[in-house]
Amino acid sequence: MPAATSKPRRRLPRSLKELTPCHHFSPRKFFFEMIWKAILTPREGEHRRPVFPKLSRGKVALTWIGHASFLVQFSDLNVLIDPNFANWLFLIKRLKRAGLRLRDLPPIDLVLLTHAHFDHFHKPTLRKLPAPKIGIMPWGVGELARGLGFTRIIELQTWESFGHGDWRVTLTPCKHWGARTLRDLHRGFGGFVLEHQGRRIYHAGDSAYFDGFKEISRRCRPEIALLPIGAYYPDSFRHVHMGPDEAVRAFRDLHGRWMVPMHFGSFKLSFEDMDEPPRWLRQIAERDGLTRKICVLEEGVPRVF
Repeated sequence: MPAATSKPRRRLPRSLKELTPCHHFSPRKFFFEMIWKAILTPREGEHRRPVFPKLSRGKVALTWIGHASFLVQFSDLNVLIDPNFANWLFLIKRLKRAGLRLRDLPPIDLVLLTHAHFDHFHKPTLRKLPAPKIGIMPWGVGELARGLGFTRIIELQTWESFGHGDWRVTLTPCKHWGARTLRDLHRGFGGFVLEHQGRRIYHAGDSAYFDGFKEISRRCRPEIALLPIGAYYPDSFRHVHMGPDEAVRAFRDLHGRWMVPMHFGSFKLSFEDMDEPPRWLRQIAERDGLTRKICVLEEGVPRVF
């Protein structure tokens, strides 16, 4: 018999720089840019008392909560994606308030969680949700969701689907990573395509640009694409995130009808100015004749599609 092979030992990180997969920053620059400057910056925005529309069958309403968090509403289904109402993520300050208060949410039928990072899988928010029935997430993430109030927890592999009644959710690939801490590299990550009442909404999760967007279009071409446009500078961040230029390229690959940008404006997670991503996106849209296809939502204001 061949000798059993032992797992290689993981060495401890030698510096803060090694705590991120792209070795982005020096500790001094990280503290100054993302923590100290944010602490000195007044928080902006306001919680709105939402006026949710009455929807007929086949209509869908999207409410951007902020960052990557959305409420997706159909006439008979309310879905939350990556809900995060936090004002702080450890030392990272939220610089723009969530668009609505958690208590103003309607009853939630389904929660989609793209991966285990703290800004997408926010346990304090999930604990406070009004008893969501089903939580859907990638493989290896379900153990984190236990005890958070879900009646049922579903883990999906890439391209696997789960459905109930006439809705279906499919886990799609992305170019990112899923570990919540240094050592839990077994956790999955991805985006979701939500299908219901003849509509298809795609939430990309966190992702750099990659050719997989073309495959997503071939397999389950989405009508509405929620795509991240922030946390792209310095350029090493583009190993795991997209800027507006690459997000537009992804949208073209997807052949969608509308693009809704996200993952900007709430938390200072990189070194570009907070208002640069939407400004740059609008410039690209005007240059490329895509202005009517790109919908920059206002936090807390539902938009019917």
